[in-house]
Amino acid sequence: MLPNKRIKDILKQQKLAPKKRFGQNFLVNKNISEKIVRLAGINPDDTIIELGVGLGALTGYLAKSCKKVIGLEIDSGIIRYHEEEGSLPDNVTLLHQDILQADFSKLANEAGGRIKIIANLPYSISNPLLFKLTLHRDEMDWAVLMLQKEVAQRLAANMGTKDYGILTVRMAASASTQKLLDLGPQHFHPRPKVDSQVVRITFHPKPERAAALPEYDYPLFKIVVDAAFQQRRKTLVNALSSSSLLGIDKKNIENALAQMNLDSRIRGEKLQVEDFIALTNILQQYSNI
Repeated sequence: MLPNKRIKDILKQQKLAPKKRFGQNFLVNKNISEKIVRLAGINPDDTIIELGVGLGALTGYLAKSCKKVIGLEIDSGIIRYHEEEGSLPDNVTLLHQDILQADFSKLANEAGGRIKIIANLPYSISNPLLFKLTLHRDEMDWAVLMLQKEVAQRLAANMGTKDYGILTVRMAASASTQKLLDLGPQHFHPRPKVDSQVVRITFHPKPERAAALPEYDYPLFKIVVDAAFQQRRKTLVNALSSSSLLGIDKKNIENALAQMNLDSRIRGEKLQVEDFIALTNILQQYSNI
């Protein structure tokens, strides 16, 4: 782990000024780095996928805690720095890769099982990555992520609150979320304008999900949930019936809600994940998806 001052010196020497287009905020507190790795609950025989290696603030501690680290990094300047300096431990494989374009199925094969992720994420890609994780939920074991605190709060939001929405429901259908650590801007360079939170997202294997929730068609579920919240001020009936992707008429949606003993004037924010799954299963008979 590099001393805090050395991180800034290296960035200057290597002409690696943090790039806004990559949303780079480098973690500069080695005690925090060590704590994140410790809280992640890593086993010595694990292969860990690190999304966004940066200057290796987490990587060194990860390498000491597990069998292998596969690190993905989009910044070619940072890749060059690590290659020239030989700065990463021998059990770290560094890949020049856009996180959002990564083949998670291939990563699961390389890891030899369900994927375990640690990442200090660029906040600009938090939502797309979280949605990608839900799409690959059967290949995911857990993810320990540094997120903008506002995004982290949406993951664990209560039904009916302003933070409760698409991200909350889609993640709840796949995983459980636990807060590990709150962090202020002082732990990063450059300092972000927002607070951060480290969360652990534990994805439930398919048999466990099946035991807790009824079987359902995930592509249809995704469309129903997205439509319900994309026009969240509308009633659920109007929001769903106006969705071109869903393609189900208003009368059938009203019938579906009646079968669930729900008021036709209800909004999506008043449904729990179990309700969305039940609604999906009823709407499936009217859907061509």
